[in-house]
Amino acid sequence: MIKTIPYTGSARVGGLKHPVKLTALLYLKDALRQERYEVCSDIIAVAKEFGATTSEVQRLLEDPRRSPG
Repeated sequence: MIKTIPYTGSARVGGLKHPVKLTALLYLKDALRQERYEVCSDIIAVAKEFGATTSEVQRLLEDPRRSPG
């Protein structure tokens, strides 16, 4: 279900160092955008396992662009 991106050793985006953490957060963002809420808990678990903080996850969950108008 979750694919990882190739790690080049310099993948540092927004302070994120771990490629699996970054990939999981990107997949979470995509799942939320597609309203695939059934997979979100699994993706969050993977992200947290590889170092995602609660605030990083919360920021994606509370993205104002996803709020109904």
